Amino acid sequence: MSIPTPTHPTLDAKPTAADTNTGAGKPSNFLRQIIEADLANGTYAQRQWGGSPGDAAHHAKGQPDSAKIRTRFPPEPNGYLHVGHAKSICLNFGLARDYGGVCHLRFDDTNPEKEDVEYVNSIRDTIKWLGFDWNGSADAEPYHASDYFDFMYRAAEYLIEAGHAYVDEQTVAQIRENRGDFGKPGVDSPYRGRTPAQHLARFREMRDGLHEDGAMVLRAKIDMASPNINLRDPAIYRIRRATHHNTGDKWCIYPMYTYAHPIEDALEQITHSICTLEFEDQRPFYDWLLERLIEGNLLAAPPPRQYEFARLNLTYVITSKRKLAQLVYDHKVQGWDDPRMPTIVGLRRRGYTPESLQLFAERIGVTKSDSWIDYSTLEGCLREDLELKAHRGFAVLNPVKLVLTNWDDVMGAGHLEPCTQPALPNPPAGVEPPPRRHFSIGKEVWIDREDFEEVPPKGYKRLVPPSVDASGKAVPGSKVRLKGGYVIECTGCSKDANGAITEVLATVVPDTKSGTPGSETIKVKAAITWVGAANGRQAEVRMYDRLFVDAQPDAGAKDFIESLNPNSLKVITAIVEPSLANAKAGQQFQFERHGYFVADRVDHVQGSKPVFNLAVGLKDSWGK
Repeated sequence: MSIPTPTHPTLDAKPTAADTNTGAGKPSNFLRQIIEADLANGTYAQRQWGGSPGDAAHHAKGQPDSAKIRTRFPPEPNGYLHVGHAKSICLNFGLARDYGGVCHLRFDDTNPEKEDVEYVNSIRDTIKWLGFDWNGSADAEPYHASDYFDFMYRAAEYLIEAGHAYVDEQTVAQIRENRGDFGKPGVDSPYRGRTPAQHLARFREMRDGLHEDGAMVLRAKIDMASPNINLRDPAIYRIRRATHHNTGDKWCIYPMYTYAHPIEDALEQITHSICTLEFEDQRPFYDWLLERLIEGNLLAAPPPRQYEFARLNLTYVITSKRKLAQLVYDHKVQGWDDPRMPTIVGLRRRGYTPESLQLFAERIGVTKSDSWIDYSTLEGCLREDLELKAHRGFAVLNPVKLVLTNWDDVMGAGHLEPCTQPALPNPPAGVEPPPRRHFSIGKEVWIDREDFEEVPPKGYKRLVPPSVDASGKAVPGSKVRLKGGYVIECTGCSKDANGAITEVLATVVPDTKSGTPGSETIKVKAAITWVGAANGRQAEVRMYDRLFVDAQPDAGAKDFIESLNPNSLKVITAIVEPSLANAKAGQQFQFERHGYFVADRVDHVQGSKPVFNLAVGLKDSWGK
């Protein structure tokens, strides 16, 4: 029986993202073109949905499927999701959203030794945080591959009885040797010629725990001379005694991923099974298996189709779960949610937003050609998102005290002058009144050390003390504006016994407070940020940088540990204005002049122990 397949451009072509827009209003790419062709041709229009995953008989009793397409995101719950998964999540859920479909969340939990409920819960939380619901409803439960183990076993028995599978008792080394290579065909197993009844009996012995782990495997019977090595009788079941997080000790045999994956898709009536390019060579087996099971009336037609796209290759990042785990367990980072990690929990703690990751996924596009995306693209998406919604605030990262020596005479001893600044320079339309922040200025304020220079470099426009020029003429100190406050004139500095500057000295120019009449009569060349000593708060600020100094830290035979950036984290004590000290954990800000920061989701305590993480600078410093 030949199963009809969708008619659209060949899967092996190498299309790239086009500049035109689809009817869904998104940039076109080869996946959108395939979906649109299938919708136009009615490829899946006659499908029925039984209300839940199931076999052919189950769906035959259902109703016409209201979902125009069905996609899926099938993570294995053996680790934390990373930025590459974010691309896949946005792709699969986004396509379903844009074309009137449903995206399934399915935990591909066929490997019991590496899976854990901790990862299941983290994945669920991550997808919700990114803004997506699964399986057609906000409160739907995810699907689990392990829920289909009974059907997979039934399908395996059918394949044996139909002559499409057999139990092989060769050793792993013998199977590997007899598979051949690209220049040599494989050799049939000596057990391949047994009768279906004999193979079925042995398979049931495997199921019943009568044989040791690794003693035998169930293999598909296809073609040991196939030029595609993946079709040379691939293993589809192995003996593995391990307690499963979902099924407990019910099974001691488990399906191989390449066998389970297409069956899971078919039971869920997936239309477009989208995966990364490393599965391209497995597509012929995917199609072969579904065709055999449809022939046996176990699965409904038309079958799902698999499509491959290039995975995310991001510079200065590794996404291997094994290598990320090594960083965690060798204490090179402070956990899976360390803000330097490319895990989504790490990115979230760093200050990345769901909108920035969705924008990143859309901006990098979808192709079938491997390429490298520069890390600055990801950072640019975060800047773009935070620019319009991150509240502003003053923070002094390298503080030195500025004393206004004439303050008591001009303003009155102990006086604190209230000041205000917009929290958002360009608040969204309809926000009334626009948000503002409030603080005060007094005799002493904190400024950044970089805002004072005894011997200024050429072009320096901030605080400079009085001096004498080459002709002997006295040059007064420079004037600057304390942003949101007064114009001041630098008069000098104080130093300790070692010559280190301990205080910068200046005088306040009366009647120059920002926003008051006449405040602009004195023109200055610079405005500097500051925090009042009376109500500023100390805060721990973690200055994060890229975790690796090599753009491709694990390419080729490199030891990625050797590329770790020794300066990827610097912890400093800063002084922040009151609005920042009272921030909520997870709240994002722009520290004016410095960059975008987030109140740490773990360690920040509102009003008590402010802790901020650098999310991204105001501009790309690595591209220089």
